[in-house]
Amino acid sequence: MASRLPTILRLPALRIMSARAVTSGNPGDGVGKGGGAGGAVREAGGAFGKMEVAKEEQYFRQLQKEQMEKLKDLLEDEVSHHERQIRQHQDAIEHHKKKISRLNKKTDGSDSD
Repeated sequence: MASRLPTILRLPALRIMSARAVTSGNPGDGVGKGGGAGGAVREAGGAFGKMEVAKEEQYFRQLQKEQMEKLKDLLEDEVSHHERQIRQHQDAIEHHKKKISRLNKKTDGSDSD
């Protein structure tokens, strides 16, 4: 389960970083102006190219937000699971302590050396 966590968080960040690292101008400026090779709309540049970049950024921010919520839920589930296990172990410890005290009482009362 822990091995899945880095993969969940890593994918959108890599996409965003790699897209930004490739461009040398403003995203959505068009081919030859630093914003090309991002698809037909982005290659054309202008207002539509910039709007497409804004939509992509919004998509990745939303995706990252959803992944963070899933991670938070997963961690909360793990915490509650471990708290349940702690309670079960504490109950088992008390049970065993009672058995030990009963055994001690039996051996103390019948031993007449």
